[in-house]
Amino acid sequence: YYTGYPKDLGPSRIIPFTSERQFVQLLHEGRPVVVAFTIKCTYTQHLDKVLEEAAAKFYPHIKFVRVECPKYPGFCLTRQRNEYPFVEVFYNPEQVILVDR
Repeated sequence: YYTGYPKDLGPSRIIPFTSERQFVQLLHEGRPVVVAFTIKCTYTQHLDKVLEEAAAKFYPHIKFVRVECPKYPGFCLTRQRNEYPFVEVFYNPEQVILVDR
């Protein structure tokens, strides 16, 4: 998807993940949420460019969230994946498995 050349996308439309509660509130807004589960690596650097461009294009119809998994390991581990980065799309709050209720 990333075209390879810099574009003026304006301010970032990617929402930083801060808590499961904040994430569930975002899902209650009724829009799909694309979540990038990331760690620091070269793949993530490329993915960031793709996410920025997609978030700018689809705002406000689709929300984009980046989770830095080293900061929020409990939330990332509930997805039961062991290869990073990966992307998941959420449509409703029932898809989220909360770990600190």
